[in-house]
Amino acid sequence: MCFVYGSVTDATKYFDGATKYFAVAVLASLAGCASAPLEESQPAPEPVAAAAPEPAVPARPDVPAKPAEPDKSGLRITIASVGDMMIGTDFPENHLPDDDGVSFLEAVTPALSSADITFGNLEGVLVDGGEPAKKCSNPNACYLFRSPTRYADYFRAAGFDVMSLANNHARDFGEEGRTSTMDALAGVGIDHSGREGDFASFEVNGLKIAVLAYAVTRESNMLLDYELAEATVTEFAETHDIVMVTFHGGAEGADVTNLPFAEEEYYGEPRGDVVMFARMVVDAGADLVIGHGPHVVRAMERYKDRLIAYSLGNFATYYGISVAGIKGIAPILFTTLDGEGRFVEGEIVSTVQIRPAGPSIDDQQRAFKMIRGLTAEDFKKPGLTFTEDGRFTPLLIDVWSGASPRP
Repeated sequence: MCFVYGSVTDATKYFDGATKYFAVAVLASLAGCASAPLEESQPAPEPVAAAAPEPAVPARPDVPAKPAEPDKSGLRITIASVGDMMIGTDFPENHLPDDDGVSFLEAVTPALSSADITFGNLEGVLVDGGEPAKKCSNPNACYLFRSPTRYADYFRAAGFDVMSLANNHARDFGEEGRTSTMDALAGVGIDHSGREGDFASFEVNGLKIAVLAYAVTRESNMLLDYELAEATVTEFAETHDIVMVTFHGGAEGADVTNLPFAEEEYYGEPRGDVVMFARMVVDAGADLVIGHGPHVVRAMERYKDRLIAYSLGNFATYYGISVAGIKGIAPILFTTLDGEGRFVEGEIVSTVQIRPAGPSIDDQQRAFKMIRGLTAEDFKKPGLTFTEDGRFTPLLIDVWSGASPRP
């Protein structure tokens, strides 16, 4: 504690001699302790400012933030699909339509061209001249189909956007013939899939679409290589909004309309387990599966909110392939999907072909009635409900967990 009396000089008057000297030194030292009177208050301490928040760490410029996935469930896309087509061949002799095929698809063009995407399976090749790669020991039982490349214009005019070249006639004139077909289709703006490693990718209505075509034919995307097919579909599903898988498989003939739920053969050739294949690719990310090959229609099912049509039959074949009886009825299958691939609604427009004419609209709705009946026969829970006007929708009371074959 320090006591201040005013000044050192005033304070020394109370001391003398050595005592006075000591007092002067002490008082001089004490005088430095304070310069204000004892009763004077000290100033209030300055308030302590709150600590500023630490600045956010900026994102690394080399690691861009992942954008949020847009919600595409409100978008819609309609796909029209048909089965086998071969609208005339000039090998080994002229079997082309009288008007060169110009009007062969005329009656069904309004329906085909009304969809956002129209798909068909092209049997045979589009090539001008050339010799076949496949040799027939019995020409009466073996057909080779070669249409002129100008026929690509007729398919484009009818509304087709993408075609499968994965079937047993796509190589009738070797890979050179299939290359010619690919070039002819691309030249008129039609995409294609079929040759091994060849897949279609394009954009419609703001949605990225992939079409992957499979068959049991060599040098094609192989239906029987289930593991590779599964991996390929998974890869495309990661980069596309809608993945459509088509296959040319199953046995052939009027007696194979019902699904066997097993591996199929035709004249000793393995034709695949089409139900297992179709469900597998849906599990891998496919949104729509379309089958063709048996030359007759087969059932449909809704599996995990995706539509599978197991065969669309013969749609438009001018020569060689029989269109007698049930082989001459076929659907134009309209499927509406949302932007995430879920099945929304569909319609079957039935057609019939009576030679030498091309396909025409069938007022008797035979293809629709046959598909509806086969669907009820083959599946306990097809997940679909049909109305009399050819339309079908998801079965609303069905909590879907997968389809089951009948015992």
